[in-house]
Amino acid sequence: MARSTPADSFTPAEVEQFQRDGYIVVRGLAPDDLLQRMREVTLEGLARVIEPVEFEADLHYPGAPVSHDAEGGRTVRRLKQALTRDHAFLQWMTLPRLVNRLKQLLGPRVVCPLAHHNCIMTKEPRHSSDTGWHQDIRYWSFTRPELVNVWLALGAETPENGCLKLIPGTHRMKFERDQFDDDLFLREDHPANRPLLDKVVHAPLEPGDVLFFHCLAFHAATRNYTTETKLSAVFTFRPLDNPPLPNSRSSDSAELLLP
Repeated sequence: MARSTPADSFTPAEVEQFQRDGYIVVRGLAPDDLLQRMREVTLEGLARVIEPVEFEADLHYPGAPVSHDAEGGRTVRRLKQALTRDHAFLQWMTLPRLVNRLKQLLGPRVVCPLAHHNCIMTKEPRHSSDTGWHQDIRYWSFTRPELVNVWLALGAETPENGCLKLIPGTHRMKFERDQFDDDLFLREDHPANRPLLDKVVHAPLEPGDVLFFHCLAFHAATRNYTTETKLSAVFTFRPLDNPPLPNSRSSDSAELLLP
């Protein structure tokens, strides 16, 4: 049965839920035609390994091939620069029902920093990896830790194929340095972290569903244990008055001011 067309904006209760939990899922937000086109471009990019790409072996996460020359060493982890791969990605990020929601969370002027995310995340059935508990802000340099990620499912996402897991409310918490390991992943053996890990929730998605989550919300994912590749288009957004810090990786690329 076809799902109903989503509303043009969040309800006040949904905004409150995001502010409380640090994430929210909107079902069927992406139109079918855009979803189909983005999926076609993604599958072609994977089949032809169209650069720029990141391979699982580049990150050395648990489960990943140890090198490009090992078995599965050319397994793609993500297709970079999604915005330039097809006009459908620009149509998606400027869709009014998406832009309106971002303005409710970030303010009247919203910017997409193309230095971060701007990619199609993939998890292949073999040689995918586990991603530990982390906050995306650890990679970024902005005036304030105030950004929102938009994760669009191009296919089904389940606990079996490595859908995102989140810890609600962690975007509002303060953490000590010893709660993290050397790579800034949350330590699962730290006593202060154990109560948090008891609150983990999965975010299963159907094609066209979107997960909005705060850059400070802890999230993680397992490897893909199924026989089908998981595909997700991911962009991040900031308020206009939260610019990247000068001379940082976050300021190295162009940005897109949303309509």
